[in-house]
Parts: sequence; structure tokens; C-alpha cells
Amino acid sequence: MTTLPIDPAANLLRLLRCPSVTPDEGGALAELAGLLTPLGFAIERPVFTEAGTPNVENLLARRGETGPHLCFAGHTDVVPPGPEADWRHGPFSGAVENGEMFGRGAVDMKGGIACFVAALARLQARGALDGGRVSLLITGDEEGPAINGTVKLLEFAEARGERFDACLVGEPTNPQRLGDMIKIGRRGSLSGRLALLGRQGHVAYPHLADNPMRRLAAAVDALNEPPLDAGSEAFQPSNLEITAVDTGNAATNVIAGRVTIAFNVRFNDRWTPETLRAELLRRIEAALGGAPYEISWREPVSDVFVTAPGPLTQALSVAVETVTGRRPELSTSGGTSDARFIKNHCPVVEFGLVGATMHMANERVALSDLETLTAIYETFVARWFAAQS
Repeated sequence: MTTLPIDPAANLLRLLRCPSVTPDEGGALAELAGLLTPLGFAIERPVFTEAGTPNVENLLARRGETGPHLCFAGHTDVVPPGPEADWRHGPFSGAVENGEMFGRGAVDMKGGIACFVAALARLQARGALDGGRVSLLITGDEEGPAINGTVKLLEFAEARGERFDACLVGEPTNPQRLGDMIKIGRRGSLSGRLALLGRQGHVAYPHLADNPMRRLAAAVDALNEPPLDAGSEAFQPSNLEITAVDTGNAATNVIAGRVTIAFNVRFNDRWTPETLRAELLRRIEAALGGAPYEISWREPVSDVFVTAPGPLTQALSVAVETVTGRRPELSTSGGTSDARFIKNHCPVVEFGLVGATMHMANERVALSDLETLTAIYETFVARWFAAQS
């Protein structure tokens, strides 16, 4: 008799013991395939390539032939664990202490995957997994450049005729406790580098040089003031942050001929990438008064998006409240995720574990949270399919 993967902790242990630091598969996708096979999933593991980037293995798992199509998306790749001496237990050990399982990826986001698989297994065990189609899109390139991952995996699925009606991303969305927050959208992200141009020279002969540092304060002030906006109905205010200032000049007796300002903007739905670039250029030109500059933009830009209320948000909100007794906040806060790619294909929301320890040494998850999240996912899947019929 085939054993179904109904225990999320056992599922997570198998995934945690795989050192799948981006872009290495590390055995994690193989373990996931082994968990899904008893559930009747057809599995493909395409490897995507791009010049100048490492090859990345991904996983597409599909179950069912007809009916509404629900997708679960996530990633098995993890960030580097850092010095092992900083960990109480090995970062790929899956050790349990005081009711918590330790390991890189425990919450971000192997734990979410482990719980979703367990939820599907429990539904199948009671004959409740035949209401439609379920697919899993799991990448190994979320924590990296995100070039050979979800974008290409979606194209790969569509080329095989797959069309999704809704998607749940299992990222850790809860700030403090399960039931706090569902992410229904994300602000966009635009990065740029502004180079103020001058003329190099000797500090003792400034009249022979043109020091661009004298224009630095005005440029920084122009980028930051006034605030870009005060927020919108669905989003917090846009914010621009200076992330680096560099002259490339190690000498104290040389006036640099160039100073570069790196910045990132997290923008809401009051802006498009085009209108935001235009506004920043307007500010820069006004502040510099005709002084020379160069600007470059990092591509691609992450677009802002929000998922409108509907069957997807309703089914998930009710599931969370049913299991935890808490009505989750529908939020657009935080950074970007692969949901920014999925929103072009179907409605998408994000809900997963508590993210308090993600990317930290001693990343860990409470075993009780694994059980609670599994119950939420199980309830959600059943409710979503019921709503579709």
C-alpha cells in the first residue's frame, strides 16, 4: 500500500536536508517529485538557460484532466546559510528543538511546499481531491536573478496547453502569527544609477577640475523631496531609497570626475514605470541646472499589481479564519515575489508561514505552525473547488 505524504514535518525534513542554494537543485526537486508521485501527479523537470546566467532546474507537476485549474507556486532554492558556526544546528540538518524545526528554507519557503503537499495528500486520503485540476510550479531561481525560473516555467506550462484559473503562492506572508496576513498585491520595483559627470583634477588646482560631488546633495534631495505620493487606496506610499554612492576614487588628493548614485523605488499604483522615470528625470534635470549626467535603468522592472476581491481571496480568507479564528489582513506590503510574473496569467494571492526568521541564521518553524498551515491549505483547496462548481 502506497504511503501518502500527509505529515508536513516529515515532508519538510526531506526538503531541508537538500542543500539547494541558488542555483543548485541540491536534490530538493527530486525529493518533491518523490512526494508528489504517490498523489498521481505527472512531473516534468525542465532546465532553463540564458546566456550569462547559470542553468536552473524547475518542476511542473500536474494532476487532473478537466475542471477548474488551481496552481500552487513556490521555490525550493534558498539563500546561502552563512557561517555554520552561527547555527545551533546544521543549516541542512532539519534538527528539531523545543518543538521547532531548524534549517535554511524552513519558512522561505520549503515549509509552505511541505504543507501544501500534505494538504493534497489529506484531501486525497478522504477522496476529496477530484474536483478539478491541480498544478505545482516550483522553481529553483527565486532567490537568484529570477531569469531561468518562474517566467520561463509559466511559458513552458502554457506551451503544453495549461491555463490556470487561480494561483496560490506559498511565501511566508505572516508577520507574527499564522492568520495575520494574506498578500493580494505588491508594489513595483524600479532601480536606477545616476552618474553626475565632472572633470578629474588635482585638489590643489580646483579651477582646472569640475567636482561633481558639489552637485551630489542637490541630486539626492531632488530624488527624495517632495515625497512621490501619499499612498493609494490599496497601497502604502511609494518610497525611493539611495542604496549606494560611489566615486571609485581611493586618493585623497584627486578630484573625482564622476560620482554614481544607485537608488531603488518601490512604487504603488499611482505610477507606471514610464511616468515614474519621467518624474525622476524631471527632478534630476531641474536640480542639476544643465550640468551633465548619465542615467541607466535596471531591467526588467517589477510591475505593481493587486488582485481584486473574488472567489480566490474569499476562499483563502474564510479558510484562514475557519482554522485560526483570525480574519487576515489583505495586504500589499513588503517586497517583490514571483507573484509579479504569475499575475499576467491568472489571479494570484500569497499565503504561507510566519516569516520572522527567514534568511537568518537559525531559520526555523514551529511544528504546530506546519500543522496549522496544512489545515488552512486543505480547507482552502476544498472551498475554492466548491466555489468553482
